[in-house]
Amino acid sequence: MIFCGIFDGHGQWGHHVSKRVKESMPASLLCNWQETLTLASLNLDFEMDMDRNLHRFDIWKQSFLKTYAAIDQELKHSSKMDSYRSGATASTIVKQGEHLIVANVGDSRAVLASISEDGSLVPLQLTVDFKPNIPQEAERITRSNGRVFCLHDEPGTYRVWMPNGKTPGLAISRAFGDYCVKDFGLISVPAVSQRHITSRDQFVILATDGVWDVISNEEAVQIVSSTPDRKKAAKKLVGCATLAWKSKKRGIAMDDISAICLFFHASSSQHANLMNL
Repeated sequence: MIFCGIFDGHGQWGHHVSKRVKESMPASLLCNWQETLTLASLNLDFEMDMDRNLHRFDIWKQSFLKTYAAIDQELKHSSKMDSYRSGATASTIVKQGEHLIVANVGDSRAVLASISEDGSLVPLQLTVDFKPNIPQEAERITRSNGRVFCLHDEPGTYRVWMPNGKTPGLAISRAFGDYCVKDFGLISVPAVSQRHITSRDQFVILATDGVWDVISNEEAVQIVSSTPDRKKAAKKLVGCATLAWKSKKRGIAMDDISAICLFFHASSSQHANLMNL
């Protein structure tokens, strides 16, 4: 069983928030999974009536939901950091045999590389970039008296605002922390999905929005697949994103750029590699 996660902080204390989430997530998720699995196994009728894969996914989904909620509450009551106007995103996966479970909050992204019918390697986006202008996200925010709009000097960049429209201008609709807008539609509930890995599926890329703002899904898959040494694939992707940022977004401060590449059929003992910038 393998766990991978990308955690991207924002705001003044964002790097502390993302570090706390990163440190808490694996142990908390494992504990919740074990507890949920134990409770489910006690109900033999429930287990027998359900499809095995569906039952396994439901256990993981409940475990992720409990874990994300618990970590968000820990941050809220922490005296060691200020999460009121700072937060973090989290894109996480668990690979259990050939079963892949994906949980996502924020705008980091998971992209699967799979071989198509014609033999070409194609990307499949496994997560949703939770931006405030997504209809169901915007509806929840406005229903909670939050506001969604973009500034005149940032056309197309929708943000979440408090009812007075002054702060914080958050460009995502789901995140850990950011308690100033938790009462106005921002949530830390992850979207959880599953996929059965087949022989056609080659690897999955987890990366922060600093990568996806300048590199397309197709480009990312091509960069990773063309890197001879798999241990250097994440570093190559981060390097390409850095160069693309400098050429496409001149004069704009570079966003955090991190990536993980998890290979499903690696021949070496190391299946995953990570790179941060």
